[in-house]
Amino acid sequence: MPKALSEKQQCGKLLKFFNCSLLRDHKVVVDDLWVRNGKILDPKKIFYDEQMLADVRIDCGGLLLAPGFIDAQINGGFGVDFSVNNDNLLADLKHVAKGLLQHGVTSFCPTVVTSCPDLYRKVLPQFKKTEGGADGATVLGLHLEGPFINKDKKGAHIVECIAEIKNGMSSIIDIYGSLENVAILTLAPELPGANDVIRELTGLGVTISLGHSMANLCEGEEAVRQGARFITHLFNAMLPFHHRDPHLVGLLTSNKIPAGATVYYGMISDGVHTHPAALRIAHRTHPKGLVLVTDAVPAMGLPIGIHTLGAQVVEVTGDRAVIAGTNTLCGSIATMNQCVQFFYRATECSKVEALESASLHPAQLLGITEKKGTLDYGADADFIVLDDDLTVKATYIGGEQVWKNPDLVLCERHN
Repeated sequence: MPKALSEKQQCGKLLKFFNCSLLRDHKVVVDDLWVRNGKILDPKKIFYDEQMLADVRIDCGGLLLAPGFIDAQINGGFGVDFSVNNDNLLADLKHVAKGLLQHGVTSFCPTVVTSCPDLYRKVLPQFKKTEGGADGATVLGLHLEGPFINKDKKGAHIVECIAEIKNGMSSIIDIYGSLENVAILTLAPELPGANDVIRELTGLGVTISLGHSMANLCEGEEAVRQGARFITHLFNAMLPFHHRDPHLVGLLTSNKIPAGATVYYGMISDGVHTHPAALRIAHRTHPKGLVLVTDAVPAMGLPIGIHTLGAQVVEVTGDRAVIAGTNTLCGSIATMNQCVQFFYRATECSKVEALESASLHPAQLLGITEKKGTLDYGADADFIVLDDDLTVKATYIGGEQVWKNPDLVLCERHN
């Protein structure tokens, strides 16, 4: 079997992936996927305008091709902690980006948890937005989870670093420095001054997420009116649903969301953070807003033992990671492929719904569906190959095969 073409080798070549089904337009269809120069093409234009045959035909063996996964909240993995300053930050970022490929992740938002200003100013400038490829998944921008959160719902965050919004945007800049590389920012909407900075940050193109919060529903609705569009790990680190005040959970069915706006919400579908019944309630209530996230900690991909998350010591025991010496969960050790599979089984949803929750929905949240999260014509050819159990068998970025299960055979035929 010939080796898959590298990006340089395939430049300008017309690729045809056949004998496959595609996730496209919210359904699975039997069709071919045409790719050139890293983009998905409309075959009608090739047939009628260019009248060309494919340079390379790839037999997919009847497997499913779906958009690559996008992880909007990942604290690290494979021994790397994004919230720790060291001399190898870029190498560590690349290590995680490379490791994610085997789990179907083609784009992600490295997440920095509540930290002190000196760390933000050292770390944030180095985590630049980067296009993916054979060296790793695309970096879409940082997710800053804190420090503008409620101390009563701090979870695993360090209380000494939690900050207040005393002087509007000046407080934000004083803590973070530049926001150039930031895609998502999680804050508690009930904090004094929060709504003003939500409005200003949204105007700067930063996606605002609500989390680690004691907010009631009215406070959440006001934050959405100011531009917030995401809820960080629904059910976790927030007040629970109550029939007299459903708190942030109530945003899933609120009738006070601005016309045309969608509130998305992150779900950690690892079998630990969220009970299967809670997954079903959220999904059946607001399926189009559900975004699967791993919230993975550095221990993802590592054996049972002691690890770190920021300045916290983390203990991995079985299927969960907790602050050492406590029962406080501090992120997941599940991969995105595992989260998708668990979600699919737990909710009894369709394969389309499970896969779109990890691809289309996060792309919609971030406003990047022209390039990511779909197999539409003109989109980046970032896709994964899956079997009937939704196990990732191969990962492609820009039409280039960047990872493949050793057991998978994809026959290439060159013209």
